[in-house]
Amino acid sequence: MGSTGTTSTAEAVVTGERRNAADVVGMIVLAACAGWSLITAAAHGGRPEGMLLAVLAVAAGYAVGRISGALLPVAAPCAAAAAGLGLAIATPGPQISLQLGHTGATAALLTLSCGAACCAAWAARPPALRLALRLSAAGTAVTAALLGSTTAVVMCTGVLLCSLATTRVRRRALGLTGFAAAAALMAGATWAIGEDALPAGLTASLEGQLTEHRVLLWHDALRMARADPGLGVGPGRYGELSPTVAQSLLPDGKPHSAPLQQAAEQGLTGVVLLAVAFCWVLYALLRSPRTTPIALTAGAALTAVAAIASIGNALSFMTVTAGAGLLAGFATARPLASREPDAVPVPAPRPGGRVGM
Repeated sequence: MGSTGTTSTAEAVVTGERRNAADVVGMIVLAACAGWSLITAAAHGGRPEGMLLAVLAVAAGYAVGRISGALLPVAAPCAAAAAGLGLAIATPGPQISLQLGHTGATAALLTLSCGAACCAAWAARPPALRLALRLSAAGTAVTAALLGSTTAVVMCTGVLLCSLATTRVRRRALGLTGFAAAAALMAGATWAIGEDALPAGLTASLEGQLTEHRVLLWHDALRMARADPGLGVGPGRYGELSPTVAQSLLPDGKPHSAPLQQAAEQGLTGVVLLAVAFCWVLYALLRSPRTTPIALTAGAALTAVAAIASIGNALSFMTVTAGAGLLAGFATARPLASREPDAVPVPAPRPGGRVGM
């Protein structure tokens, strides 16, 4: 018994050190994102306020998620899911149909709501409550269909299916690596479309889905990135220099792709920092003390949001960036109550090599 207690204490210390390391890495990454936006703004006279607000929203959401997730591991994500669903429903219909940015923000909010509901389901103990929360997650996909957001329907359904499939996953590192590869593939496809690097037939098919206007915005972003790959044109200056934006009936000054906006406004370093920030979130989920289903469910939802941000303007909305930080906080918090369901402890071996009491 003494050996078991000593082993458990040592494991707890190692886990705590890994979590602290993930938190330190996160602070460094977010500080680097904010600092680089200030540097590029000083070089070209841009406006870094948008990036600074996004960093602040992620950090604030993450902190609130960690605190509330520790105190209320089921109720907190439930409340967040309901709030996200309400915000998505409250978005005016004309804006959804006429502005690309609001379409992506709505899809991202619904996806985050679905992910939060699935995380709450895995944290709940009573089977009836788990079922009710999963039905509410499915209801988010139905709501997306009623709002006419095909992207949200696909993403919410994917998150729900991934959450249900996590019961068969024993090593979360494999699942999180897959999410990182999926996000990289989506960003790479966006870049390839902007560069006209895909076959003509495939490009024409994708343009029909994405709209020609959006692809032209991406072409402008890549031209700016090639003009100054080191620093970009400066944060917030894409709208001033884009010919497509100047000819638009409803301009918002954004290229509607987070990686391409970073490339245009903050150079390749900005793209790298954006990728590192996403990898930090996955690393934090890898080191999370929560159960593997919760970590992978949050990873699936955040990867879906990253995919939406690759072809839309979702990250320009503070509700989305704060919601992403909030979900990551829920999935990395250590509940103050007793251990969660499905978190089966592994008995420590005796000095003689046998396992048991």
